[in-house]
Amino acid sequence: MASSNVTTITLDGDTDWPGFRREARQLLAHQVPPDCVAWHTRASAAADLFASAADVTLALPPESLQATHTPLGNSAVVPPAFLRLCETVILHEDPGRFGLLYRLLWRMVLEPGLRRDPLDPDRLRAQHMAQAVRRDMHKMKAFVRFRTVGQTEGEPPLHVAWFEPDHHIVEAVAPFFVRRFTQMRWAILTPERSLEWLPELAQQTAAGHGALRFGPGAQRQDAPPADAGEALWLTYYSHIFNPARLKLAMMRKEMPRRYWRNLPEAELIGALSAEAAVRSGRMIDAPATQPKRRITPSTSAHLDSPVPAELQDGQNR
Repeated sequence: MASSNVTTITLDGDTDWPGFRREARQLLAHQVPPDCVAWHTRASAAADLFASAADVTLALPPESLQATHTPLGNSAVVPPAFLRLCETVILHEDPGRFGLLYRLLWRMVLEPGLRRDPLDPDRLRAQHMAQAVRRDMHKMKAFVRFRTVGQTEGEPPLHVAWFEPDHHIVEAVAPFFVRRFTQMRWAILTPERSLEWLPELAQQTAAGHGALRFGPGAQRQDAPPADAGEALWLTYYSHIFNPARLKLAMMRKEMPRRYWRNLPEAELIGALSAEAAVRSGRMIDAPATQPKRRITPSTSAHLDSPVPAELQDGQNR
């Protein structure tokens, strides 16, 4: 049974940054300590058999607990960098991220020295979570591969991609794909959230409102199979592969194996890596090639042109 001294806050969703910011301000204004707050989203609260509707409203801590804390007054001001950190950490998959951020907020107000302590465990944990989110966003931008599905007459083709992010980053990364593929009709499916871009709707309004649609999660089998365009991409990839620059350890670091099953070119990595040593040897043993055409600088016109009189005077001096 939930303790009467615990205030339960239920946010609208996993990435409800405005809701978290609003609730955190209210909790801080009422001097509710971090240990007296339980954070939930609507999904987690529904799954939590111990969460009750009576706990959702904001409640003051008991008088004995309030007396142990100094009134915050106007000192509840945090650096802008902390707000940016919160906006990133809120996208992490760790359910304890809300409690961590509110604890950091509480401590920054009551412990001013925390702002100058980069080795504090809470600060380090938040920084590592932010780095993981940024890394996941970078991987999504790099490893999404679109495939074209059947085109309906009179409509532009639809390009669909499947991706499995580690964190709640789909909505945060969506603007990148809108800018990158503005004229293309596309959809990205993920287990948690899916998005679709309709350029024809963007053309109807100046700001493109309504052209980006979010939907529920999907399954891997919902993504389309390989197409002719993918075969062309594999041919191009195999031809640009440079065996002399192969660094498997660095490649696995930048392109972890867990992404390979969603990358068409991954099926070529084994064969291309196995042939790398032989191909590099042939490149070294091959004789140097002569350029078919040699372009020489045209300097004769400059040599034959007369030297101005003022320059001749200067040279004589």
